[in-house]
Order: sequence, then C-alpha cells, then structure tokens
Amino acid sequence: MNDPIQFYCKDISYQPRAKGSIRDWLKLCAKKEKCTIENLHFIFCSDDHLHQLNLKFLKHDTLTDVITFHYDAEKNDAISGEVYISVPRVKENARENEVLIHDELHRIMAHGLLHLIGYDDKNKAAKQRMTMKEDYFLSLRHRNLR
Repeated sequence: MNDPIQFYCKDISYQPRAKGSIRDWLKLCAKKEKCTIENLHFIFCSDDHLHQLNLKFLKHDTLTDVITFHYDAEKNDAISGEVYISVPRVKENARENEVLIHDELHRIMAHGLLHLIGYDDKNKAAKQRMTMKEDYFLSLRHRNLR
C-alpha cells in the first residue's frame, strides 16, 4: 500500500532528504490536531509555476512560497489535498531569515498542513496563531530532521 503522503516535482528537480522521517513527523503533527492524513501530496516547483497558480486560482499577482488545495474540505478530521511549494522561495526565505534551508522547508510544509487542517492567516492574530503552531510542529521533529 502506498503511503498517504507523497512528494512530487513539477518543473524542477528537487527531493527533500529523509522523506520517511518527514512523513512520520507530518502524521504526528496531524495526530496532535486530532486529524489523520488520507491523501497529501507535496509538489515542489519553481517560482514561475507557483506564480501562475497564484494568478489562476487566487487572482494574486505575487510570488508566494506555498499554496494549498483541498481535495475534500468537508472532512474536518481527514486531511486530503495538495501543497505546492516554491523551492526558490524556500531558499530565499531561509537566506532572509538566516535559517537552514531544510528548517525553512519544514516550516512551509507545516504551514501548508495547517491550512489543510483549517487554519488561516488572513489577519495578524491568525498569522500569530499559525506561527505558534508551526513552531510547535517544528519542535516535534525527530533529531535526524533538525
């Protein structure tokens, strides 16, 4: 049986390291939110590809690091969706925030998972709540992901 968490590349060549540990970590994060992961796809792509998705689906003419799409938003406790991540944005964010690239990648993955769970970041309070959850999720990582 295939794992419910899969990793793909759209128009770049990139794979995160320690995929098995990332899967275990994301499942633990979901469990802490009383959710299960049914079908979760992480798609790593270029700035251009994510920009086009941002224009087409969200009508935003800006670069972004992550966009999520629910497969079934009606299921509150079962996570099913796609998380598109711009690898160039992750690298730029890591440089700007002076953190390791894999730490920033994990934060963005956690951010996408939180969106699929139902969290938003549309205002300052919601952004703070999401950042606190991201920090908590990052603290749950196994040593080999740090």
